[in-house]
Amino acid sequence: MSESIDEAQSLPSTDLVEAPVSRSPIIFEVQGLTDVGREREHNEDNFVVADLSRGVRGGPVSHGASVVLGGHGMILAVCDGMGGAAAGEVASQMAIDVIHQHVVDGLPPELSLTRDDIARRLVRAVEEAGFRIFEAARADRSRRGMGTTATAAALVDEMLFLAQVGDSRAYVLRDERLVQVTRDQSLVNQLIEAGQLTEEEAETFEHNNIILQALGTSDHVQVDLTYAELRAGDRVMLCSDGLSGMIRNEEIRKILVAATTPAEASRILIERANAAGGHDNITVVVAFFDGGGLRPVSPSDLPLAYRKYALPEVEETMTLAGSGIMAAAADAFSLGTTAERLRSTPRMQTGVFAAIPIPAPSSEPQPREPLPRSILALLVASIIALLAAVIYSRR
Repeated sequence: MSESIDEAQSLPSTDLVEAPVSRSPIIFEVQGLTDVGREREHNEDNFVVADLSRGVRGGPVSHGASVVLGGHGMILAVCDGMGGAAAGEVASQMAIDVIHQHVVDGLPPELSLTRDDIARRLVRAVEEAGFRIFEAARADRSRRGMGTTATAAALVDEMLFLAQVGDSRAYVLRDERLVQVTRDQSLVNQLIEAGQLTEEEAETFEHNNIILQALGTSDHVQVDLTYAELRAGDRVMLCSDGLSGMIRNEEIRKILVAATTPAEASRILIERANAAGGHDNITVVVAFFDGGGLRPVSPSDLPLAYRKYALPEVEETMTLAGSGIMAAAADAFSLGTTAERLRSTPRMQTGVFAAIPIPAPSSEPQPREPLPRSILALLVASIIALLAAVIYSRR
């Protein structure tokens, strides 16, 4: 394994105390690790683990230490930068810093956050991060085109919210079953969902590096907000595609099942990704959850799945601009009234993607990049036509 692995900052032992809670406790252990991999010279990944109730950014190193979730909850995030060595690092670090700061700013010191409070903070934090990165790139010619993915999670009581832009991922392990609870905003995933590419073909697909959205590539992004209701014993993992692109889900599942601590799971996952080639930077955040504040798994529970969360009374009106058009029309990556209008729009499973030729598979790893302008122009034109047809049909 590379010697460049960075651990999350440890909490001092004096901070490993229960935060005031008014219910049975939720206990968590968490670890984040990042590694440059075997082929890259620079690490453009970043992550954050933050205990919002104690105001501590970092995370407890899991040597048997357990921490009680406080009323403000916690956030976890993984960001995978792009745009060159310096620019990618800058973009992912900015995203991590802005997401954390925007979530914690103005937290009421004594009141617990509601589910909608933390979900709205998370979405707005990711949107703000995208805008700031875009403005920074516009102000500095050397950083033009920089961007980053973002998979950010926030937990309050038993509800885990996930804000997604790009193709980093979040998984939940329950009863030895691993489920991806985010959806990749990538060309290859859209082709798989459209039935034009199989999972096996996707592994060697020449354009599997193309993502449909990234923070910083436009002044606005459509954040995909989803959720999962945690149960006692659940294990959560966030990762960059340097991990998910190198080892299969079944191997990830076995490692998470067998590990006794998040620290052990994180270390083994990075070792396996490097052993498989380590073609990209590798970042992983693993959290184990337990305690009386989480209900045990019940046969009546809905199965784990990708599930969208609709925030009520969102003040901002989402705009269909830039690369966000693709995500908005394809899967209503928006909130509130705009999303309600778009949900009736047919998904583009034919037409646009049928017009995109699928080249012969290639085994050569490619750096991830935003959607090419030629494809984006085709998508935009098709979206406009679809929206016009829907509007006309309703008159």
